[in-house]
Amino acid sequence: MAAPALPVPLLQSGAVQAVLEGYYLQDASTPAIASGDQATSEIDGETKAEPPIPFPLPTKPVPLPVDKPTKSFWTHSPGANEFAREGAEGEPVRDADVVVIGSGLTGISAAYHLAKKLGETLGEGEGKRVVVLEARDFCSGATGRNGGHLFPNPFFGFLKRQALYGTEAAIKTIEIEQYTMREVFRILHDTNTAAEADLVEDGRITLLVTPQEEELARADYEAAKQAGVPDIEFVKWIDRETMAKIRGTAHLGVWAPSGNLWPLKLVAQLYKLAKASSSVEVSVHTHTPATAVHSNDGARRYTVETPRGPIQCDYVVHATNGYTNYLVDPKTTNVRVVPTRGQVIAVPADVGTEKMDTNAWTANERYEYWFPRPVKEVGERPLIILGGAREVAKPNFGFYETDDGIIDDEVGSVLRKFLPSLFPKLFDNDTKPIWEWTGIMGFTATGNPYVGRLPAPDSAPSHQYIAAGYTGHGMPRTYACAEVVAGWIAADIVGTEWTAPSWFPRHYEWNRQ
Repeated sequence: MAAPALPVPLLQSGAVQAVLEGYYLQDASTPAIASGDQATSEIDGETKAEPPIPFPLPTKPVPLPVDKPTKSFWTHSPGANEFAREGAEGEPVRDADVVVIGSGLTGISAAYHLAKKLGETLGEGEGKRVVVLEARDFCSGATGRNGGHLFPNPFFGFLKRQALYGTEAAIKTIEIEQYTMREVFRILHDTNTAAEADLVEDGRITLLVTPQEEELARADYEAAKQAGVPDIEFVKWIDRETMAKIRGTAHLGVWAPSGNLWPLKLVAQLYKLAKASSSVEVSVHTHTPATAVHSNDGARRYTVETPRGPIQCDYVVHATNGYTNYLVDPKTTNVRVVPTRGQVIAVPADVGTEKMDTNAWTANERYEYWFPRPVKEVGERPLIILGGAREVAKPNFGFYETDDGIIDDEVGSVLRKFLPSLFPKLFDNDTKPIWEWTGIMGFTATGNPYVGRLPAPDSAPSHQYIAAGYTGHGMPRTYACAEVVAGWIAADIVGTEWTAPSWFPRHYEWNRQ
């Protein structure tokens, strides 16, 4: 069985990274990548040179989220978002100990961890207040618009991270993601909400569609195995003959432990758990964007401005990912998160899960990703959630695109062709998507998120914190990064020394990048 030609450009990671890094060269005297370098792409077996990339690339001001985003399956299915307009009416809270900006998985995880950690240490009558602000509906940003994958990277890119940060730190970049997956599984099972969140724990297969991908993957795998990366023994390589016979596509596959779920329902459950705290009052104000943060000389350290009036607080957590630089100045903080638009479709398969199984998938340097939604009966055709195809969003690959109220027709056209080209017996070219939406991710040049304290104007540590910039890989990192920030703040509130968790890669801290 010959491997079919795919409708997307192949081997694009170098070109995409070159453009991304171009946005970080605004103040550099010597570009990190040579100006005029020509990237190449391969599509339908033909290699073509792309136009030269100009350096440095112009950045754009980052606005607030648009008022009318596209409708996501996760957020707009009937009855899906029970907290959509939580706290949008009436008088908002005016005074809080902590204000969290953003109600996605990072922001609500931060509130959950604060409630848990402070609840364990505060005495009677020492209650604290945490307020979460959201510009639109509850969880309407990247978490409510992503592909639904909870995939800890098992080894891909390990050699590069090992060379940059050392073996111990490279291992921690994997451990933090494994920790997140275990914790999410534990919470959903302990609260008996795994079925409600449509949790599937059947792993994910990465298809290696070029010899170059295979070569890099095997080298990364061997290096990770030699370094003693946890759980590497669970990774399974599936040869092309087996893939063709039992999976219907003639590409080498790599299976690794993973999960997929309804992201919004996970966030809603974390919010319910946070609200249940007896010693920490947690509330959310949707449709209440934070428009500015000012330092105070009064009883509280900060004033957070909103259209509904100011809120006084002692700590601020920036959990807005792709919209980070609306409030966080990249020039004074050295934090630059590039907003990046992604696109997803929901399309029915032409066969049931008994023929295609229930695991998740990714392919083409992990630029495309998909999984079948759970079905109620054997033989039922599952709905496939498929995202990707940013490779055709030229010339900027979706970078500095902040409008998730529009659809990119070219990206959509490629997404419609992708699965029928890969699995011609399982998908039909004429099957139309039932849903299609976009969302704004937050990318960094290093691929690492920014986690920790932001600097004050005098370069001293402030009491503003950040967890953002997940570079399209937020689901297995946000919960744990939020835990780090929450632990830092909780330690400061109760007057103890903060100790980094054993699984936290210290190079994620903003001032170490």
